[in-house]
Amino acid sequence: MPLRKRDTARAISLLEDYCSKLKKPEEQQLKTAILRVMGIFKSSLFQALIGKLMFSFL
Repeated sequence: MPLRKRDTARAISLLEDYCSKLKKPEEQQLKTAILRVMGIFKSSLFQALIGKLMFSFL
């Protein structure tokens, strides 16, 4: 099943929700890692690769 842009948007939304619940000091390293992943998912390079992947399945 090919990955779709809406799947990426859904993943970002879920990560944002989860990240907003991380408040404790011991959770800050996890929060930083999640923010980094979200940045990658939002990047133009990642979006272009998803578009290319989608096109290859058509």
